[in-house]
Amino acid sequence: MSAKTIHSLVQSWDTVRFELLNSRISDLNLRIPGSPVEPYVRRLYREMEAKGFRFKPVLYLTDTWGCPDRYPVIGIPFYLADERLARIEEEQTGEIEDGKRIMALLRHEAGHAVNYAYRLWRRPSWEEIFGRFSRPYRDYFIPDHLSREYVRHISVSPYGRTYAQKHPDEDFAETFAVWLTPRSGWRARYRNWPVMRKLLYVNGLMKEIRRRSAENSRVRFLRPVESMTMPLADQYGKKAKRYRRAARGYVDDRLREVFPPARGSQLRPAAGLFRKLHTRLLERVVLWSELSEHEAAAILRKLESRSLALKLSYRPGQEGERVMDVVSLAVALALDYAYTGRLTG
Repeated sequence: MSAKTIHSLVQSWDTVRFELLNSRISDLNLRIPGSPVEPYVRRLYREMEAKGFRFKPVLYLTDTWGCPDRYPVIGIPFYLADERLARIEEEQTGEIEDGKRIMALLRHEAGHAVNYAYRLWRRPSWEEIFGRFSRPYRDYFIPDHLSREYVRHISVSPYGRTYAQKHPDEDFAETFAVWLTPRSGWRARYRNWPVMRKLLYVNGLMKEIRRRSAENSRVRFLRPVESMTMPLADQYGKKAKRYRRAARGYVDDRLREVFPPARGSQLRPAAGLFRKLHTRLLERVVLWSELSEHEAAAILRKLESRSLALKLSYRPGQEGERVMDVVSLAVALALDYAYTGRLTG
C-alpha cells in the first residue's frame, strides 16, 4: 500500500458521501458568497441593474426554490452552494439544475420579489391583466399547451413550459422573467400572440417603478439552511447506513466515541489536540503499524479534518485522558488499514 492509496481511501466519494449524509445540514457551513451559485446571483443582479432597477432582492439558502408569500426574498436550494451536495442531489433525485436552468429560475423568482417589493398585485391594472392575486393557489392544474395567452419560460414536470397558467402570481413572474432575460427577443417571439399585451404592460410598469425604492422591504426566511438541523439523509428520506459498507475511509463514529458531547464555556477543539500531538502520534503509528510516515500522516490529517468538521471538543481537565484515547484511536485505525485496507471507524 502507498500514501496515494490511503489518500484515495479517506477522500473517496463513497466516504465523503457517507460523511455528508450523516451530517446535519445546518453544520455544513453553507453560504452563497464564494459558492458555485454565487456567479449566477451576481449575474441576476447585473441583469436587473441593466434594466435600471434600484431594487435588489435578498437571497438565502433553503430546501427549495421560492419566495415566501408577499416577501421580496428569494430562496435557493442549499445543495447548489456545494458541488458535493449537488452530486448527492443528482444521485438521489436523478436531476440537477444546470446554469441555464438556474438563471431561468432566478429570473422567475425575481419576478415574484419585484411583485412583492412594490406590491404590484394591488393595482387594478395588474389584476385586469393577470387576474386576482387572491385566487386560490393550485398545486395541480390542467394546462392548455396550445394557449398563446401566456409566455413559455421555465419547464416544470409534468406541465412543460405552461407554468404561467398555474396562478396570476406565476403568470406575472413568468412574464417578468421573459422580459428580463437578455436577448430573449420577446417582441419578435411573441408578436401577434395575445400574451404580448402582458409583456407590454410589464415593460411599461417596470419603466415606471425601477428607479424607486421598494415599498415593502420585509424579510422572512422559510426554513433557512441555518435552521435545518436534520441529517442530510433525511432530506431524501433515505437511511444513510445503506452507504456505510462502501465508505471505507469513514472515521466519524470512532471520533465521536473519543470526543463525546461536552458542555462548558472553556471547551477546547479536538482538532487542536491532533495538531498538538501530531509528531508524537506519527511516531507511535509508524512504530506499531509499520505504515510509512506518509501513510500515517494521511490518517492523522483525516482525523484532524473530521474533528474540525464535526466541531468536536473536550474539557481542559480531560486532556490527559483524551491524549491516551487519541493515541489508541490513531494506532487502531492504522492497524485496521494495514491489515484490512480500510478504516473500520
